[in-house]
Parts: sequence; C-alpha cells; structure tokens
Amino acid sequence: MITGKFPNLRLRRSRKNDWSRRLIEENNLTPNDFILPIFLIDGKNKKQAISSMPGVYRYTLDRLSPFVEKAIKNKIPMVALFPYTKLKNKDELGTEALNEDNLVCKAIRLLKKRYKNQIGIMCDVALDPYTSHGHDGLLKYNHVLNDETIQMLINQSLIQAQMGCDVLAPSDMMDGRIGEIRKSLDKNGFKMTQILSYAVKYASSFYGPFRDAVGSKKLLRGDKKNYQMDFRNSDEALREVALDIKEGADMIMVKPGLPYLDIIKSVKEKFKIPVIAYQVSGEYSLLENSINKKLVNKDIILESLISFKRAGANAIVSYYADRIVNIIK
Repeated sequence: MITGKFPNLRLRRSRKNDWSRRLIEENNLTPNDFILPIFLIDGKNKKQAISSMPGVYRYTLDRLSPFVEKAIKNKIPMVALFPYTKLKNKDELGTEALNEDNLVCKAIRLLKKRYKNQIGIMCDVALDPYTSHGHDGLLKYNHVLNDETIQMLINQSLIQAQMGCDVLAPSDMMDGRIGEIRKSLDKNGFKMTQILSYAVKYASSFYGPFRDAVGSKKLLRGDKKNYQMDFRNSDEALREVALDIKEGADMIMVKPGLPYLDIIKSVKEKFKIPVIAYQVSGEYSLLENSINKKLVNKDIILESLISFKRAGANAIVSYYADRIVNIIK
C-alpha cells in the first residue's frame, strides 16, 4: 500500500546521500552468501584456464590448497567440486562415478584431512561428467532411464558420503531419487549428511561453458529435454520442489539463476525452505565477456548477484565467489 502523495512525499529524499541509501537498503551480500565451484583435473602442478570461462581454472589436487585456503580466509561457507574426467575413464554407464579413487573422492579426502570442518564440501550427484554420451543417467534408445539411473545415484551418493562429503547435490533430475538417496544414507549411518536437491533444473542454453569445463560438451548426444524442465513452465517447478521436500531434501537449487528469478521467489514464498540459486556458466561468461569488451562496467556483477538475494535466495553458487570480497567492496 502506498501512503502519502507528492509533494509531501518525496522518495528521492532517502536517496540523496550515500549514508541514507545505506541506512535503508533492503538487501546486501556477504561472503556467507556464496558457494565456490571448483573444477578438478588429473595430473600435477596444473592450473588450467578454461577458454569459455575467463578467469576460471581447472586445478590438479596439488594446486587446490591455496585456492581453498583463500576461500576459508574470506569466510566462504562451502566449495562445490566438479571433475574433468579423462576420456579413457568414461563409458556408457558412467562407472567412474563409483570409483573411490576418482578425482572428486580424492579431493574430498584431501580437503577433509587438511581442513576438517573449516569449510563445507558439496558434490554433484549425477553421471554426466563420467558418461561417454554426456547424459546424467543411463541411456537407452536416446532416452535416459529413470529407475535404473537411481541405483547408480544411490551408490555414487554413498561413496561420496563415505569419503566425507557434507552436502550431496543430486543434479540429475530423475524422479524419486531424493527419497531413495535419503533412505540409503540413513540406513548406512549418514543421517546428518545434507541433501541439496537440484529440484528445479531447466533444460537451458546457459550450460555450454560448464559442459566445456567438465569435458562433456562435445560428447553430448542430443539434448536433455526428456528429463530437465521446460523453460516455459513455472507451476511444474513448484510440484518438483514439493515432491523433493517430502522425500527429504534439506535445501533446494534453482538452476539457472538470473533468467529464473521468478521461480526463486515463488519457491521461497511457497515453501520457506533454504533456496540456493546457481549463477551458471553461461550467465558468468556473458557478464565477463561483456566487461572485458567494455560493453558494461564491473558494477553489473554486484547488480546481478543482488538480484538473487532480492528474489529470496539464501545463497548463490557463483564463479565470482573467489573474488566476492573485492566485488562487495
């Protein structure tokens, strides 16, 4: 409800000075609002640039520590691990996902041994970094099988939990997988391992640079529209979230972020559950390339990130998280 009228009411009075704008600001950012994605690669002493994502790199395990220590120093609550899997380790079933010595598992053990609980570790639960066809599940006649994939995801979740992962993040969009993973975790003594469900993951054109970063872009057969959400739909997103909450999800992911602020807002208002926004690779690369070409200035980063908070997101997965202290300043 609007009370008062011009000229007695002048909203610009509160905008006149910096101090008064700061006094009444409704949303702000701190490092606590961020999850830092980290791309992993085999080998030694490598910090490998990702051409489609300016300023983002793949790290070998022996180069991880300085990057993670900076995140801890800057009070980032959690890192998210994503592997670049060698082609020779990929197959139709994504069996490398169940290898206790795969890149993600080795990274979890290393970080937990070195930093204990100084920073949380989140791991994707999905097969796309490990399959030779680039899909998030088992493929048959160009269709991803739901129930058969879930068993693989259960096993992947258990292995990651055993390695010490704090937050499992199923990003596959298979129906029913949250409940089955939760039951399996509880049965095997991992009652306190959290589940961050990618409940709302759209079949989006914004994922290209990420697929390049994990090495699945050129391998992908067809598209992922038979399991990821149609970007024309919003009510369906609420149904997805409702189901995953009933099945045991502790937090909900909306992905991508910026084109789906309405979904973030709807989910938060409807369910009052922690909602995480993913500022995905395509969003990041569009911003960075525009800045580098001087089409826009760097303030666009803060503006885009604040929009997630304004929509109701509790936290943001962002490739800017490693630079967030300077961005906020």
